[in-house]
This record gives sequence, C-alpha cells and structure tokens, in this order.
Amino acid sequence: MAVTAADVKALRERTGAGPAECKNALTECNGDLTKAEKLLKEKGLAAAEKRAGRATNQGRITIKCSGKKAALVETSTETDFVARNPEFIALGDAIASRVLEKGFNGINAELEEMVKELATKIRENMALKKVCSIEAGENECLESYIHGDGAIGVVVVAGADNAAALEKPEVKAFIHDIALHIAAFNPVAVSKDKIDSALISEQEGIFRKQMETDEKLKGKNANVLDGILKGKLNKWLAEICLLDQNFVKNDKLSVAKALEQAGKDAGAVFTVKKYIYFRAGA
Repeated sequence: MAVTAADVKALRERTGAGPAECKNALTECNGDLTKAEKLLKEKGLAAAEKRAGRATNQGRITIKCSGKKAALVETSTETDFVARNPEFIALGDAIASRVLEKGFNGINAELEEMVKELATKIRENMALKKVCSIEAGENECLESYIHGDGAIGVVVVAGADNAAALEKPEVKAFIHDIALHIAAFNPVAVSKDKIDSALISEQEGIFRKQMETDEKLKGKNANVLDGILKGKLNKWLAEICLLDQNFVKNDKLSVAKALEQAGKDAGAVFTVKKYIYFRAGA
C-alpha cells in the first residue's frame, strides 16, 4: 500500500517522530496508522530505556492549588531547551493536576507513565523528582509562590484565631509575601523548636572545634566559653529559622514581628503552620 504525505503528516502529529521514521513505520505496517503509531511508540520506549542513565539536571517546579489543597511537583530533563518546551511545561501542569486530584504524596507508576510518554516523543531522558500534596485545616489557608521559570516553588499554610481575617485581600497578599520570603531564604524550619536536635548537636560540635583553634579564646574560663557557644548557636538558629529571619519586605522586622503586626492590623493572631519548599535540581 502506497504511503501518502498526508499519512506521514498525520502520524507525525500523533507521535512527534521524524518524517523518515513515520514513512518507514507506515510502510512496515502497510499504511495502518494505528499500528504504525504503536510501532513508533515501542521503538521510542526502547530508546528511552537507553537514555535512562543520562543526567536530568534541568527542570521546573509546578504548583496547582484548589481551595485549601495544593500539589507540588518537580519534573526534570536533560537540557534547558526542553525544560522550556511548552509540552514539557504542560506535562508538569498535568502531573500537578493529577496529584491535586488524587492527593498523591509520592512518585508512583501512574505518574511515571505520564513522564515516559513525553520522553518517548521528545527523545530526551526525563524524570519526576519530587511529588507532594499539602492541605490547610480549619482556620487555616494556603498561598503559593513560584520563582522565575519554575526554579523554586513554595506553598505556605497560615493559621489565625479569626478565620474571617484570612479572607481579607491584604492578608492573602501578606501570606503570599511569606511564601516569597521562604523562596528567597529557604529556612530549615518554622521555629527553633522544630529543628532536629541531631542537627543542633552537629552544629554545636562544629562551633566547639572552631573555638578550640581560636587563639583569642585561649585561657578563657568555661563559663565564658559556654556563653560564646550559646551566642553562636542562637545566631545560627536565627539565620535558619523562618520566624527569626529578617522579613524580606521589611528587614527591620523579623518574620515573627511582621506576623504580629499584620495580625494587629487585621484584628487576628496569625501563625505559620507549615510550608513546603521545592527547588529544581536540588
């Protein structure tokens, strides 16, 4: 059966394969478009397996929100060129929508199949790196922020003793700024009491080693050294804890003070309950 240009065009639109490959597949399948499409997919999957070892260091973060629920995903690929491809961007959107719909909190076969389908078509190794769902509870709301072309994505959940205050536009804007702040400073935790004790012990050990080799501290008594160590730890904790950091929109205030001020203005007490921070390639 003769293969026409229209047949080749139709197969290319379905698969994204090159003209010669489409013509060869159609010829092999006697012009049957469905069989030719299947053949190209099978060949593409085999090629995808060969590409699986290639590094996927380029990608983007996608966030989808609906009411009090949000989904975050990180999709990755080999090149920055493909990371900007509209089909790759649409893939992230589709996966995030599926995660939001089903509440997935990890990568599974269903999501990986969505990635494999596009990888086969575009012929570049792709991967789904991270998947997470987050939900706000009663008297809570969530806001999201995407930095740049999906380089960083943040969702923050805030609470209030007055739920009505969370509906005010200026409050939503403020919570959005908290998400922006998290994107900029990447705190380790909301507050000091949320820091893993093992991490604190590790950092304390580092400071002790540094102090042992500091000539200025030679001969200092134990109480003085303990005070210096405590000061170093407190400074370090202030740098990595969200509430203690200087607020990105007003560095004269800590995030805690900014929350307090926003609460006074809105007639409520605000708290940051939790957040998720994703950075592409991290």
